[in-house]
Amino acid sequence: RFANYCMAVQLDNLNPVIYKVSPRTDTVKSERDFDDNFIDIIDDSEIFEHIRDIRDPEHPNTLEELNVVRRDLIGLTETGNKLTVHFTPTIPHCSSATLIGLCIKVKLLRSLPSRFKIKVIITPGTHNSEDEINKQLNDKERVAAAMENAALLRVINECLSFALK
Repeated sequence: RFANYCMAVQLDNLNPVIYKVSPRTDTVKSERDFDDNFIDIIDDSEIFEHIRDIRDPEHPNTLEELNVVRRDLIGLTETGNKLTVHFTPTIPHCSSATLIGLCIKVKLLRSLPSRFKIKVIITPGTHNSEDEINKQLNDKERVAAAMENAALLRVINECLSFALK
């Protein structure tokens, strides 16, 4: 299905630059990880681990390999409940930028506790339509409507399933 989608879409960036990926963060499980009363402190490294392996909708590469997501573009407030993730499309006219941002948002909504307020935005100055896309990505009603679109949800799930492998 995902391959069919890619074949149907005209690629904006035929030859993207592939970057070296950063080392994985080792996570050691402790008894606190299984204690429902313990509030886990989540940091930018853990957020990055959740989104680094999302597949780009146009290429068989991860968002980290394409330098779309980076650990240094993740911001958490001191209380740790407000999260901002900047992402950088590979080209300024990338037609998949909204879909990429939606994949990041959905992955985080599915992965993080509900106490988080998640904001996903394009890195300033890196896309021709960043204001419009940012508005769409951070409008709860638009995101909810997008999640009700079966075809769109299928593509998002394909991008996210790559991250589970």
